[in-house]
Amino acid sequence: MELYRKKEECCGCGACGDVCPVGAIHMVMDGEGFWYPEIDEKICIKCGKCERTCPIKGKKPEKAGNSYDSYFGLRAKDKDLRLASSSGGMFPLLADYVFRRQGVVYGAAYDRDMRVAHREAQNREELEALKRTKYVQSDLTGIYRRIRQYLEEGRWVLFSGTPCQAHALRLSLGKAYPKLIVADLVCYGAPSPGIWRSYVGYLERRRGGKMTAFSFRDKRAGDNGHTCAYVTGGKEYAGSLNADLYCRMYFTDHIIRPACHACAYCTVDRDSDFTLGDFWGIGKVRPDMDDRFGTSMVILHTELAREIWEEVKEEADWFPCGREDVLQPRLVGPTKASAHRERFMGLYQRLPFVLFLKWFWLKLSWREFQRRLMGGRGGK
Repeated sequence: MELYRKKEECCGCGACGDVCPVGAIHMVMDGEGFWYPEIDEKICIKCGKCERTCPIKGKKPEKAGNSYDSYFGLRAKDKDLRLASSSGGMFPLLADYVFRRQGVVYGAAYDRDMRVAHREAQNREELEALKRTKYVQSDLTGIYRRIRQYLEEGRWVLFSGTPCQAHALRLSLGKAYPKLIVADLVCYGAPSPGIWRSYVGYLERRRGGKMTAFSFRDKRAGDNGHTCAYVTGGKEYAGSLNADLYCRMYFTDHIIRPACHACAYCTVDRDSDFTLGDFWGIGKVRPDMDDRFGTSMVILHTELAREIWEEVKEEADWFPCGREDVLQPRLVGPTKASAHRERFMGLYQRLPFVLFLKWFWLKLSWREFQRRLMGGRGGK
């Protein structure tokens, strides 16, 4: 059995391991810090479930529902709820809908060692850990099986994740469940969990304490979440998102999973119930809704989504819009890899992490100097 030949053929969702009936598949981290499945051929029974569940090799996503999509911008009326969210607060509104029905919610959270993994929440208190964006690929080991168990018991389940994770969930279940709500995200690309782990260790050594919190999209500055903040040794540090070295590695396209650069899910047409994201460009579409504290972009794909929308929209300020209003780069095509990615990853694997970060910082500083120099010359 061969699940992939090239690394571009594996998105790292982990569903293959969860559906294996004999436990023959385990996720192993490669030199770039990404998880890939490894098959124990001695116990593999060649049933093919792993291949059918793979969101890249299995059945391709089909557009959900029987009618047209609907597009909205949304801001939760509860200011505290909105401030604790990455965008406008649509995810916690969906979670409350499920909690009122004694259901469970799944989303990405930090564990005690600041690793990112999907976790279960059954109330608002537990939901706090699932809020806000984590720019790290999440570990879903055991989650697909757990969700199936809840659905078989007749409970409501809300799952939030990347489009490939969401489609993997659909494939792993093998049939439709009326109480499953799938909300996928507008995804820039999955960053390396291994590099994130190295970065956490670096910050802990630098600050002299254990990291207990990290917010990639802090809203305190009223800058649409462009502040980054973390806590180590009980002390908080905050600064510009663009000044954080891990975020710079991410948004310069150096630490994104190979499969993400060929992602087939960078489109509006998906098989989820909801697609959620930041409403980039809100200032042009509805400037009166832009208070710089975030607005959710919401796409409804199914009749179930429309039924839920009719209930949750009462808790928000919202407006309808058109397809062209919500289009953003990751709904049109995947993120392109940096031209320097191969060299970057090679140095990451060979250098001590502190030296590697110094090299990356010098590289950024030199490029910034060149841009300013050329800009100055162009102005003469």
